[in-house]
Amino acid sequence: MNANMRFSLSDRIRSFVCAGKGVAIMLRYEHNAWIHTVATFAVTAAGIYVGLTRYEWCWIVLAIIAVWTAEALNTALEFLCDVASPNFHPLVEKAKDVAAGAVLIATVGSVIIGLLILGPYFLAMIHG
Repeated sequence: MNANMRFSLSDRIRSFVCAGKGVAIMLRYEHNAWIHTVATFAVTAAGIYVGLTRYEWCWIVLAIIAVWTAEALNTALEFLCDVASPNFHPLVEKAKDVAAGAVLIATVGSVIIGLLILGPYFLAMIHG
């Protein structure tokens, strides 16, 4: 960072606008993000319904953030790979697969967290 650069509120606002645009691009072009959106709303609704504690919400929010962050980075990497190598290249394919694997890891971990947090509530409801 240049030592002569000063804090600029307009630059910070512009950064937030660009970040929001990035999220919108991900939602528009990445179909898996639609699934994450539905899952996010479903888990949030379930958490509200069962009355999660603040501590439990922390785990749920971290799980949701992990999946969304992995999906965003995967989407960005895919866009960069497509520009860097418009034609098929085996290493680009591997890079995309590894990035998709990161989303899978985050998703599986989040499902486990969701089951650990929400599972007992729903089991108690089923068993009366």
